[in-house]
Amino acid sequence: MAKHLVLLAALLSAGYAQADDSKSVNPRTFDEDGFTQPLKLLKFNPGLDQREFERATMDALNVYDPLESINRRIYHFNYRFDQWVFLPVVDGYRYVTPSFVRTGVTNFFNNLGDVPNLFNSLLQLKGERSMTTTARLLFNTTLGLGGLWDPATAMGLPRQSEDFGQTLGFYGVPGGAYLMLPILGPSNLRDTTGLVVDYGANREINFLHVPRESTQHPEIWLLQAIDKRYNTSFQYGQFDSPFEYDKLRYIYTEARKLQIAE
Repeated sequence: MAKHLVLLAALLSAGYAQADDSKSVNPRTFDEDGFTQPLKLLKFNPGLDQREFERATMDALNVYDPLESINRRIYHFNYRFDQWVFLPVVDGYRYVTPSFVRTGVTNFFNNLGDVPNLFNSLLQLKGERSMTTTARLLFNTTLGLGGLWDPATAMGLPRQSEDFGQTLGFYGVPGGAYLMLPILGPSNLRDTTGLVVDYGANREINFLHVPRESTQHPEIWLLQAIDKRYNTSFQYGQFDSPFEYDKLRYIYTEARKLQIAE
């Protein structure tokens, strides 16, 4: 019996010694994060081109766009117009006007824009926004000298953006076909209808007599367009992708869903 116990102890000792030797001969390697080479056996497709990857990704982001061929032509027109006309004009505007003048112009047109904001907030039964926008119009038109200054924001009354496209979406009207509008950029059938309604309502209300005076003095519309582009950070080509049209279409569609839902 004692001989058997001695033999068993000898075998166990040999086994432990062999295990220790194997560890010293083949030490385990660890990555910096503590994992044992988790990516060593992971294989990527070396033939997968970046453009093909983006194309496959865009297929998952399809938006209803039955007029895509026309929309793409308008998109390329907007791209060139922005590059050759709009941005150089905005750069000239920035160069010849001091910052306080540009701020005053922006405040003035924002004050005019609060009229359709109020109109659409009321239609959507958003009581708090309606009261905030009403107060903004009151303070900015009086204390702000027709909107050249924006004391309402300093008083804790931030500007809210509501349009008739959002109102239609609020009541369940779908976006419909995607549209790329000349100069104005991405839209859809519902939002384009909203633009027309907002324009008509603004003209009928004729706040500060500016909308109707603009028909006789198109330079007002021109200044408003320059101010709008000046305050828009997006530039065509900034996605640095051959599929920018698809990305812009998707981002616009999703952004409008969020605006309607808020």
